[in-house]
Amino acid sequence: MSHTSPLPAYRDTVRAEWVDYNGHLRDAFYMLIFSYATDALIDQIGLPDVVRRARGRSIYTLEAHINYLQEIKLGAQVRVEMRLLAHDAKRLHVYLEMFADGGAEPVAASEQMLLHVDTSGPRSVAFDEDVAECVDQLARSCAALPAAAWAGRLIGLPVAKASA
Repeated sequence: MSHTSPLPAYRDTVRAEWVDYNGHLRDAFYMLIFSYATDALIDQIGLPDVVRRARGRSIYTLEAHINYLQEIKLGAQVRVEMRLLAHDAKRLHVYLEMFADGGAEPVAASEQMLLHVDTSGPRSVAFDEDVAECVDQLARSCAALPAAAWAGRLIGLPVAKASA
């Protein structure tokens, strides 16, 4: 996905407290890094902290899937690139890929469903007009991108067939 995403990439470094007993980035910290990247996405669509507080709005994660593709070690420089797969009046279906140390192949991918909420409820609400306009513009920018390689996957074991 690199070089094609209309969104700026989120960047971070794998920290010592994120590394497990195998010397690899712990599974939970992949999600932390993806979460920080979605914060950047939320800012990009017009909902930075100051706006969220003033309007009593936020974004909640409804569902998240992670594909762990390669190991990442202490000190790795990571980059997360994002795109919008789909949206409606209240939700964003986003796709993120994580790259390490300037590599061209993703080390992890995440697909997430995010919900816009009125925090006084909390309850779901449609995006405010200015934010909806930013989301629509982002969707148009992402529409021509190639298919998201790790999106839409299901988790499960094959069902054993009964013997006749």
